[in-house]
Amino acid sequence: MIGPYVLPDDVFDALAAGAGGRPAVLLLLRARRSRNLLLLRRALDGPCGRAVEPAADLLAGVERVDPEAARSVIDGPAFGTWAARTLGDCPAHHRGGCAGRDLAALAVLAAVRAARPARVTVPVREGRLRLPGLGTVTGLGEVPEALVVVEAPAGAEGAPGTSAGSCRVRVLTAAGERVLPRDPSRPGHGWQPVAVLGARHQGLTLRLPLETATPELPALETASAGPAAWQDLLRQAWELLVDNHPRRAEELAAGLNGIVPLPAPARGVASATSRHAFGTVLTSWPADPERLALTLLHEFQHSKLSALTDLVTLYESGGGPRLYAPWRPDPRPPGGLLQGIYAHLGDLAFWQERSGSRHGPAQADAAWRLAQTRAHVERGLTEAASHVRLTALGTRFLERLARTVRDGTGAGGGSGGERLARAVARVQAGDEAVWRLRWAAADDTGTERLAALWRAGRPAGPLPAEDVRAATGAVVGPGPEFGRWAARQRGAERARPAREAADAVLAEPHRAQGWAELAAAAGEEDRPGADVLRARTELVRDLCVRLTARQPAPPPGAAPPRPPDPLALAAWLADTAVGTDRSGVGPAADEEGAADRAPQARRARPTRGSGRVGRGQPAEAGRAPGPASGDGLAVPVESGSGEAPVDPARSPGPDPAADEAPGAPAPPGQADPRPVLPPARTEHGAHRGAGRPSADVQVGAPAPVEGVRRVQQGVVQGAQGGLGPAGRGQRSGVAEGPGAPAPPGPGRGPDAGDEPGGGGAPGQKTGVSMSQNARSPLAKTSATG
Repeated sequence: MIGPYVLPDDVFDALAAGAGGRPAVLLLLRARRSRNLLLLRRALDGPCGRAVEPAADLLAGVERVDPEAARSVIDGPAFGTWAARTLGDCPAHHRGGCAGRDLAALAVLAAVRAARPARVTVPVREGRLRLPGLGTVTGLGEVPEALVVVEAPAGAEGAPGTSAGSCRVRVLTAAGERVLPRDPSRPGHGWQPVAVLGARHQGLTLRLPLETATPELPALETASAGPAAWQDLLRQAWELLVDNHPRRAEELAAGLNGIVPLPAPARGVASATSRHAFGTVLTSWPADPERLALTLLHEFQHSKLSALTDLVTLYESGGGPRLYAPWRPDPRPPGGLLQGIYAHLGDLAFWQERSGSRHGPAQADAAWRLAQTRAHVERGLTEAASHVRLTALGTRFLERLARTVRDGTGAGGGSGGERLARAVARVQAGDEAVWRLRWAAADDTGTERLAALWRAGRPAGPLPAEDVRAATGAVVGPGPEFGRWAARQRGAERARPAREAADAVLAEPHRAQGWAELAAAAGEEDRPGADVLRARTELVRDLCVRLTARQPAPPPGAAPPRPPDPLALAAWLADTAVGTDRSGVGPAADEEGAADRAPQARRARPTRGSGRVGRGQPAEAGRAPGPASGDGLAVPVESGSGEAPVDPARSPGPDPAADEAPGAPAPPGQADPRPVLPPARTEHGAHRGAGRPSADVQVGAPAPVEGVRRVQQGVVQGAQGGLGPAGRGQRSGVAEGPGAPAPPGPGRGPDAGDEPGGGGAPGQKTGVSMSQNARSPLAKTSATG
């Protein structure tokens, strides 16, 4: 029997505003635990069931004597990633190499924590036996498996106050026997322990394993800095968070469960989140407490949104990675865009505080990063409102999120604030132009038609369809030339004159940097067609090149004709484009299915107008922010993920040395560029008619573990239940058994934003069982922001 989860309106709205508080995080944690239990049930019923069953039996036995020990494993960093790999891409369950066997290593951790005697066989790979949460046994040679024996003193099993130190753990292979240290946190011969970091400040405690033994997460075998250095850094970062962000620190204390150390990129910090591992932060050595604090805030936002989309649907599935996210160098899917927006709310709060508490150059740097982060979020909101097929709850979610951004303090007043706003707008306009030259392709037929109309002196009419390509292979940023130009903008009073930039483009039409400068200059001078130069850069360039190549030869002795002026071309396209959608593109010429392609066929074209953004509406007023240059974060790829690594030039996570800061408000006298989201849509099961959609959702999902046994037999019990024995076929919300829908299948990759669907089943107030959530990913999701 299953008891429902209820997501109250106020909790949904608090999460949408960016925070949520400790109660919301605990609710998300319980929901994720329940989902993990459903995945365990599915693994037991699938082709890997025989490999999973011995470890599931041990977990069930541990849960009977020490429920908290079993919960800590199911909530931990390794369980969700194990389930995703086993269910989504188990390469060899029929050849004895089944990924389901790795559950045995987690069961060992539960047995040690509960001081329960156990004997279980654990796979050995490349001479290493990895025990997540405990450590790694090395030097075992070419053996396929080892028998792990946990011996506990008589009377210690499940007794309050017992610890791992009360157990004796033996590892037996064909080559001999190893005995782990009594205190597994201490190194030993052939034993590399998982260090546990701790920090306490003003009554708030944070305990995080420095997880290096999880096979599914791309951890360093030894961190670039030792546990003592990580401990000292975490202590300082925790003090910073508790003192300056107490509510978010409470969230982190309730929800964070581990740090996975990553290899360091060439510069900056690499950070990521696996949407299958709620509360686990993957990060390279942050080097200073401020950067670690920012990374924890940013990545935990990914975890919260991944867990929230287990419970409610924010957008409709469909559509490939075609969307523009100013913090990324590659096109993003809808889920990735929303994840990035949400994660940057953590950055926004961080830099808001730092810009008010610093002085001198440090304050100027924090103000720049605050302005840039705000601009990133605003531009992301515009893209989402225009191109993502939001449900009613999704629209409400973005409205609350936009209100948080709108109500935040600006990046400074007076002339300094205006200058900062102009600099951020220049960088973002240039970066969006470079992005479009890289990923968007103009339609040849449509461009040829425009060239003929231009030569005939006729209006352009509807603009041809665009085609944003998906990224393949490794993705790098816009390059050092753009980075140097963007860095210069921080100190520049004004952009290069647009006329001068246009002449430079005519001299070198294939140089992307010239188009970036032209788009930035046209926007700052409010030139006609500035929005087309920014939002359809590839079309203006291709048209300019085509017209130049087709110019007639001049008469003998006459000067060669002047090439078509890109400023004049952009103004012509903007002034005469009628009958187009809001991006200025017509029907796609080669669509991969109209329903899925439609949202991606409409690109954001920021214009000065009504200030409202939405489908078929004018884009936001004022300078719509675009991306900026280099960020020091690279997103590593989880095993089995199709996500390409992101070059440190621009990435989804925070880096205090580069471009992950928000945008500034418009200078006085200009329209406010912050987006106003469209009204709630009413199709596809959303609430129809007047009135707002309710988030008071009852989600049929099992709550905390009561016994693995019950899941094994087919029914997960309710709010105070778990996995104990019960007959098949009972149901309350979700039933396991004949005819019951299966739990959703796993997604892929560590980037919390790559999920293909919109999360859980639509959030009707009447209640939705999690088994109905067939479109949802398992557990976030770029990389990466």
